[in-house]
Formats: sequence, C-alpha cells, structure tokens
Amino acid sequence: MTDFKSDLIRRTEEVEQTIYQWLPKEEGFQKNLIEAMNYSVTAGGKRLRPMLLQETARLFGYEGEDVPPFMAAIEIIHTYSLVHDDLPAMDNDDYRRGKLTTHKKYGHAQGILAGDALLNYAYEIGLKAVVKSSSPDRTAKALMVLSQKAGIYGMVGGQAVDVQYTDKPMEPEVLQFVHELKTGALIQAAMTAGALLAGAKEDEIEKIEKIALMTGLAFQIQDDILDVTSTMEILGKPVFSDEKNNKTTYVTILGLEGARQKVKEYSDSAVALLNKLNYKNEFLQNLLVSLIHREK
Repeated sequence: MTDFKSDLIRRTEEVEQTIYQWLPKEEGFQKNLIEAMNYSVTAGGKRLRPMLLQETARLFGYEGEDVPPFMAAIEIIHTYSLVHDDLPAMDNDDYRRGKLTTHKKYGHAQGILAGDALLNYAYEIGLKAVVKSSSPDRTAKALMVLSQKAGIYGMVGGQAVDVQYTDKPMEPEVLQFVHELKTGALIQAAMTAGALLAGAKEDEIEKIEKIALMTGLAFQIQDDILDVTSTMEILGKPVFSDEKNNKTTYVTILGLEGARQKVKEYSDSAVALLNKLNYKNEFLQNLLVSLIHREK
C-alpha cells in the first residue's frame, strides 16, 4: 500500500492541475466573485470524484479529450455543494480543509453567489465539451447523468431530506436514502460518466453504477465515523459537527463498531463486483480499498 500512497499523491496533484486549467480568470467587475469561486476549488481536498471519473475511463481503455473537462466539472459541482453546505442556514461551519469557509472569508452573500456561479460554470464546461467532442452522443449522455445525479434525484434531493430531518429522529431507511443521494449519487455520476465517455456497454455501466453506489455509501459512513473519532487538525474541518446539528448517522444507529463493519461490507462488495468485470485497473481497485482506511 506504500507504493499506492505515493502514487495517489502524484495522481492527486495531476488531477488538481487538470482542474485548475479550467478555472475562470479573475478579472472584470465580478472579479471578487470569481476569486471566491477559485478560492473554494483550490482550497484542497481528496479530488476523489474527478479521479474516479478518470480511472473508470482508464478501466475501459479511454484517456481521450473528453475526460479532462468532465473531471473539472464534477469537482466544481462537488465544491459548490460544500460551499453551500457550510453556510449558516445549513451546517454553519467556519473551516473547511483547514481554511476559512468561503462565506467566512468573502461574506454570506458572496458565499451563496459563489456556489451558484460554480454550479453554472460546471455545466458551461460540460456543454462546451459536448459541442467540441468527436463523440457528442457519449458526452451528452455523460452530462445528462451528471445533471441528474447532482440535482433533485441525486445530491440536492438527499441534502434536502437531510436538512428536513435535522433535530428529528431519522429511520434507517431514510438515512439510507439520504446517503445514497447526498454522497453516493455524485460518486455514481463520476464513475458512470467515465464509463460512458469510454464507450462502455450497457451491462458494464450498470455494474459500474452499483460499484459506485457502494463506494459512496462506504465513503459517507467513514465520514460519519471520522466526525466522532478524528480531530480538526487531522480532518481540516470541525469534528462532532453531526452531533452539533443533531443529525442521525450510521454511528448513532449502529454504534461505532457497527458503522465500521458497514464500511467494510460496502467496500468489499464494491471491489468484488469490480473484479468481475473483464477489465483491470489496479490503481482504481486500491483507491476503493483505501476509502476504509482513510483518516481524513
């Protein structure tokens, strides 16, 4: 796993450089807003979603021109969700990745606008990719998946239910729904878009969607675990945030060990299904496994 860790650091840096190439120039009367957008994207992070998109495309043997803009688009969408998630009306967090959250640095109004602008800019990047693509059908399908998984049938829908149940007990099936949409959907979007851009077959795409969903669930439950076991110094954001906001998590329902077991079950299932495909990507497999061992 040591070689994987160094490889992960290198590839994360490469993914970041790809994303940064798509960021808007900080100029014009709206310069302050664009600065807030870029600040949010460049504040750091695991870059998991664009990496999953790229590595899934590689799994099917594709490293073409359509991949980089979609890597940027999905990370920008993820970033907008974090900007809005940190707002006073939501989780009301002051720090993200060890830095001031966007609304704390640029003000509440600019925080809202930065999130709005990031979401629209991500779709602008995706649409430009469709127009310029030599395989517009594939890129259009990938953008459609990205749009659906980011919206009311995906991430935003999950977040809405999560907010609705703040300060209220949440049944396990509701919690499952929230996790599948709030976190799982965008990871599904990443891997499914990568498969679509690569021209994967329909049955292969269905398997990728299942792998991605299980990966997303494992990732979110591990996030819940870290919220009660880690520190702000390691995590880069406030701990005990779920408790502060009276949110039901797998930890509150199953306990710490039960939640850890769930992470392992989902992660093992994702890897097992990945191994059933007729394609191999050792780095992608190690990346999925690493999710249950992460400390931040």
